[in-house]
Amino acid sequence: MREQNPIILALIGGLFTWGVTALGAAMVFFFKTINKHILDAMLGFAGGVMIAASFWSLLLPALNMSTGPAPAWVPVTVGFLSGGAFLYFADQLLPHLHITPGSYPEGLHTHLKRSALMILAITLHNIPEGLSFGVAFGSISENPAQFTAAVTLALGIGLQNFPEGAAVSIPLRREGLTRWKSFLIGQASGMVEPAAAVLGAALALGIHSILPYALSFAAGAMIFVVVEEMIPESQEINHRHLSTLGTMFGFALMTFLDVTLG
Repeated sequence: MREQNPIILALIGGLFTWGVTALGAAMVFFFKTINKHILDAMLGFAGGVMIAASFWSLLLPALNMSTGPAPAWVPVTVGFLSGGAFLYFADQLLPHLHITPGSYPEGLHTHLKRSALMILAITLHNIPEGLSFGVAFGSISENPAQFTAAVTLALGIGLQNFPEGAAVSIPLRREGLTRWKSFLIGQASGMVEPAAAVLGAALALGIHSILPYALSFAAGAMIFVVVEEMIPESQEINHRHLSTLGTMFGFALMTFLDVTLG
């Protein structure tokens, strides 16, 4: 498997995470509602996984790869902040609508339907995830030891995509959408990941010198999503302990996977 083209590996990883998202979204065929406490715990878990993945599988390898004339912290810091800035401006420009009750359209004004705006929000949310393990797979040619980290990262994102798919589709069903429409929108939350993964791998393969920047960029974008959306959404009710414990468990599980498999 290690000998495969990194772009093919990234595509396989993206299809895997998309498939797990679809499995989670398929829960809408069995449940019409989901307890808000469970939903918040799921969102917290997903956030914890992404925070751990950003450090163990992206920032730490980026720091180890930074061997140029500049201090090691420079590409890591620049890449990290650039990833956050990219998501910030994309959030300001791309028309989208979050799934939380009472949310309103953000970005540039548009006449798109509510469901289309939700899909755009999900797409914006998942681009960093696909880019992250795509860049990780692309870095294998420079550092073969990164293979395990890339596989672990794709596995971790897949794990958090299952509850994420359910957290999207089931609330949509509660709002009155049909089961099939809720499922299609829910699984769309992972559809962009294969394309983003291939793009990330291609960029990493094309310009080896930017690998530390690219890995840190993906980490910054993921952390932006966690802090901007996932953590606040999981903390909306008064009983916040469950979502906080979910975040800690997600972080601990991803740390276990990365350290054990790595």
